[in-house]
Amino acid sequence: MFKKDGTFVKEFFYEKNTLGNGAVWDIAIWPDPKQTYLLSADGENNEIRVIKREDGSVVGSFGHNGRNAGQFHWIHAMAIDAKGNVYTAEVDTGKRIQKFKLTSDALK
Repeated sequence: MFKKDGTFVKEFFYEKNTLGNGAVWDIAIWPDPKQTYLLSADGENNEIRVIKREDGSVVGSFGHNGRNAGQFHWIHAMAIDAKGNVYTAEVDTGKRIQKFKLTSDALK
């Protein structure tokens, strides 16, 4: 994390043993006024982590390796709209976009 002027504040580590392309492929900030949560797309482990920005704790996750709905093959990008819908995009042979609606249970 950095301040607007570029000053380093802090960092968090996830899946330190992940090799290959690493564990963070994209990030998105939750659209509430306090930007309480950070979503981390992990393309190597094929999941999205819901992270509390205040302390870096993982409060939830979804997805795993696979080709069916709700699964990922190299999740590469994501975006969150103002209503909290999460859109994901996969590369390599995944080549698709999925839409998720997170419930309040996922954001605790």
